[in-house]
Amino acid sequence: MNSVVPRHKKKATDGKITYPPGVKEISDKISKEEMVRRLKMVVKTFMDMDQDSEEEKELYLNLALHLASDFFLKHPDKDVRLLVACCLADIFRIYAPEAPYTSPDKLKDIFMFITRQLKGLEDTKSAQFNRYFYLLENIAWVKSYNICFELEDSNEIFTQLYRTLFQVINNGHNQKVHMHMVDLMSSIVCEGDSVSQELLDTVLVNLVPAHKNLNKQAYDLAKALLKRTAQAIEPYITNFFNQVLMLGKTSVSDLSEHVFDLILELYNIDSHLLLSVLPQLEFKLKSNDNDERLQVVKLLAKMFGAKDSELASQNKPLWQCYLGRFNDIHVPVRLECVKFASHCLMNHPDLAKDLTEYLKVRSHDPEEAIRHDVIVSIVTASKKDLSLVNDHLLNFVKERTLDKRWRVRKEAMMGLAQIYKKYALQAEAGKEAAKQISWIKDKLLHIYYQNSIDDRLLVERIFAQYLVPHNLETTERMKCLYYLYATLDGNAVKALNEMWKCQNMLRHNVKDLLDLIKQPKSDSYNKAVFSKVMVITRNLPDPGKTQDFVKKLAQVLEEDEKIRKQLETLVSPSCSCKQAEVCVKEITKKLGSPKQPSNPFLEMVKFLLERIAPVHIDTESISALIKQVNKSIEGTADDEDEGVPTEQAIRAGLELLKVLSFTHPVSFHSAETFESLLGCLKMDDEKVAEAALQIFKNTGNKLEESFPHIKSVLLPVLQHKAKKGSPRQAKYAIHCIHAMFSNRDTHFAQIFEPLHKSLDTDNMEQLITPLTTLGHLAMLAPEQFAAPLKSLVANFIVKDLLMNDRIPGKKTTKLWVPDDEVSPETLAKIQGLKLMVRWLLGVKNNQSKSGNSTLRMLTAILSSDGDLTEQGKIGKPDMSRLRLAAGCAILRLSQEPCYHEIITLEQYQLCALVINDECYQVRQAFAQKLHKGLCRLRLPLEYLAVFTLCAKDPVKERRAHARQCLVKNINLRREYLKQHAAVSEKLISLLPEYVVPYAIHLLVHDPDYVKVQDIEQLKDIKEALWFVLEILMAKNENNSHAFIRKMVENIKQTKDGQCPDDPKINEKLYTVCDVAMNIVISKSTTYSLESPKDPVLPARYFTQLDKDCEIDCLILSLQPKAANVLGAVNKPLSATGKLQTKLSRMETISNASSNSNPSSPGRSKGRLVSQTRIHVSSLIYTTIYKLGSQFFFSARMHSVGQK
Repeated sequence: MNSVVPRHKKKATDGKITYPPGVKEISDKISKEEMVRRLKMVVKTFMDMDQDSEEEKELYLNLALHLASDFFLKHPDKDVRLLVACCLADIFRIYAPEAPYTSPDKLKDIFMFITRQLKGLEDTKSAQFNRYFYLLENIAWVKSYNICFELEDSNEIFTQLYRTLFQVINNGHNQKVHMHMVDLMSSIVCEGDSVSQELLDTVLVNLVPAHKNLNKQAYDLAKALLKRTAQAIEPYITNFFNQVLMLGKTSVSDLSEHVFDLILELYNIDSHLLLSVLPQLEFKLKSNDNDERLQVVKLLAKMFGAKDSELASQNKPLWQCYLGRFNDIHVPVRLECVKFASHCLMNHPDLAKDLTEYLKVRSHDPEEAIRHDVIVSIVTASKKDLSLVNDHLLNFVKERTLDKRWRVRKEAMMGLAQIYKKYALQAEAGKEAAKQISWIKDKLLHIYYQNSIDDRLLVERIFAQYLVPHNLETTERMKCLYYLYATLDGNAVKALNEMWKCQNMLRHNVKDLLDLIKQPKSDSYNKAVFSKVMVITRNLPDPGKTQDFVKKLAQVLEEDEKIRKQLETLVSPSCSCKQAEVCVKEITKKLGSPKQPSNPFLEMVKFLLERIAPVHIDTESISALIKQVNKSIEGTADDEDEGVPTEQAIRAGLELLKVLSFTHPVSFHSAETFESLLGCLKMDDEKVAEAALQIFKNTGNKLEESFPHIKSVLLPVLQHKAKKGSPRQAKYAIHCIHAMFSNRDTHFAQIFEPLHKSLDTDNMEQLITPLTTLGHLAMLAPEQFAAPLKSLVANFIVKDLLMNDRIPGKKTTKLWVPDDEVSPETLAKIQGLKLMVRWLLGVKNNQSKSGNSTLRMLTAILSSDGDLTEQGKIGKPDMSRLRLAAGCAILRLSQEPCYHEIITLEQYQLCALVINDECYQVRQAFAQKLHKGLCRLRLPLEYLAVFTLCAKDPVKERRAHARQCLVKNINLRREYLKQHAAVSEKLISLLPEYVVPYAIHLLVHDPDYVKVQDIEQLKDIKEALWFVLEILMAKNENNSHAFIRKMVENIKQTKDGQCPDDPKINEKLYTVCDVAMNIVISKSTTYSLESPKDPVLPARYFTQLDKDCEIDCLILSLQPKAANVLGAVNKPLSATGKLQTKLSRMETISNASSNSNPSSPGRSKGRLVSQTRIHVSSLIYTTIYKLGSQFFFSARMHSVGQK
């Protein structure tokens, strides 16, 4: 070959083409195969040449020009084109920096040709792929395309190159291909004078989500290119966004509609690409276009929320501007901001402080969806890591559990439940985290106090799935329940107890329905079934729709014996948790249908089964729970590890067992359980033994026949407790004997005789338990001990105990002291009073007039301020205790019809005034007893009027409590009337509106109401009336406003029944009626309508007038009255009534540990003297003051209007 080469070393200027040795002429006259063979040799020659081979460069110049001819550039064969492209690439390498081609058009053709050949890179499995790769590598390494910078059509060349590379890149390419493509494209950007919009679009289009998802490799290539060329390409990117965002020139690019997507992608690639663009976004956040603001907010949410984003710290003005959008007027914008919060909290905990205030405002947003998403955002972050959210954020969730919308409440409750289970039960973040969210369990159970059945059902579901998961193993489940109960606050405990009680009642209702279904059909059967269906319906969501489903269920139970059997097993007291699970599955499977995925009937049945299925408590569970309590008693439990003091755990465990003994008594029927309880009974701890007695009382009805060995051991213990135990132990011991043993008379006699004989007032401390025991024996067996009891009450209780003050009380200004500081003599007297009352309740008749005597005794105690003998020996705290005992005793007797009839109005009023006692604790305890009796519908309706006197209580909490009691009692009575339509004959004793006459009468005889026309006193009357009328008039059910108006009108046509001949009292009566009428008229727009019923007034309280009196009273009524009396009283009422600014006769604070001035405003004797004087003076007044005719009422109201 060396001998041949010199022969070809001639100047190429003669136009003759010189081919490498062994290569013949390449023209169209040879075959394709031969052309390919010859071109391969040319390629090999150019490949081996370098830039320093000057002679060879000159020699092959014409060949280089020949290869760039159209013959080759437009050749139909791809192999030929590829080889030619490889040659041209090497030619550009060899002849660099000056290419042998001088014509711009030719250069354009060549580079467009090379670009087209690069498409061959797409097929990585092609036999020619290596040659395509060589072509790419060559032009990338040499930066051949840089030659085009001087061409007018350079943009077209570069754009086509970029498009081709982005099209061919795929996942078959290795890192080298990717690298060479980036090298090739980046050199054009970095070394060129400018980047055209078209070229920029070619890169950016790969970042648009639609393209990104189609070709991930193209996205990665664009990303790598932008990272490599960030500094060079940034001005062109800025210009593009400036044109679109600031100048609104969307026509500059087809990507204008994707600007926000592009900004996000560019920020994720390299934030420096957007240094000048981000300030433009701040401007856009304040745009007047809602959609535009929404788009920017969505964009910035992703940018700020991204995991490694530092945008908030780097661009604080933009961050603050973005936070301002939380208060945007456009709902979707606020919604987007709220959704962003969870990502931000999870990825940037340091921004939680900034977000808290804005989330607080949005948690009260008028839009339900926004409040809902605030909850979702906070809960999502909390579940990822509790440390991401602060207490303020969790409190927002807590507040939303009381939201007016069910969807928001449900999300908040479920969110808190999930957080509690994760961090408190499973302790995923340690004890500190568990302590931080320990309030959740209480809050969730508090929601059970809500009226909505949906809320209550959700609380039950949360309890079963999150607070005490029912799928835990029995021992673990009971341990969980044990420590949960021990750490709940008082209100949560009551709610949980109420939950079990409601479930138990529903279980009994379903059992009653099943029993009814077995009976023969008749009219009475249909009515009974319908009534029971209605009761069950009210315990399920959406009663309106559910009623039909419950009817359908009743029909299914009649027809399908298998389902009926399963349901009977489920509601059976002996059903175990495992059996319950099987029954629920079988019933739902039987009622479900694969063809009907959405089945409202099945959903209702599931709700019902969920409420009645005993998923927590059965015999095995109770046994495990008692073992857990015993462990705490023995000191082997994990109380301290669970964060519960041992004593607290024991007491809570026993309280839990007491509650369960009431709701699940059959679950206690096992020898193991009773033996454990017997062990508790023998312990020295009074509370433990007391709880065990209560449990025996609730569960031991079949103990005598089923567990005789337990009975033989238990009876002596009970007898000992009745004689020598604490008062409460004695009480429960007597009730245990009464409930558990058949020959109770014998056992009672064995207890009564020795105690009766041993009573001695010399040792008061030893007297308390015997009096307690005797009192309960008197109530349970009054006939058995009739004679000795009568003697005991008359001679010992009244004469020896109550009418004598043996030990002088401590001199103190306190009105109340703790229980352990009360003198034994006072405690004995209280038990003596209770014994008298229990005896009367046992007898249940007043044939011997013992009831009258007892009531006179009780009212005498009240009249004497608790000091019955008036010797001044009793201390003030003891007097308070005795007043409370006397007031509560009257309430107890009032619940028995035979004694209620003999209580005089004066005695009733004295009892009512206890709620205004000078001692805070007396008022508090009396109100609770009153509320309890009213809720059971045992106390007559007039006692509901007593709460009106609480309007003048100076302590806000007491007024609030009284209002709650009124609301609950009024709602309870209304609900009872709805459920029992057949009690219309008892309407006067149940209808809440009938409390108005009693309230008016009570206020007329209020000793504080002295001057009939005194403005300040009338204002107090008005506040007291509004206290009850506000609740009654909240709903105008059945036109009740007109009914109340009619009732007041009717009262004005009567005389006072207590003092019918006292003109001052009657004037008070009509004045109070005027005040009441004014309230009704000012607060109602429907008062003038026809009353639905003609009110019936209580005859004891109001008597009808004779005609002569009516005429005299009409004349009196038309006489001029003092000006501005009613006008001054009838000022607008606030929703909550007047808050007193001065002390009345009551203490404003608890005085258990504080000194009270003896002369401080209180329920003084002066008040009682006033009361007595009013009663006595009623006998000497002879003038009747009547304001009752309809004519006068109209004239009076006209007069008020003028004033």
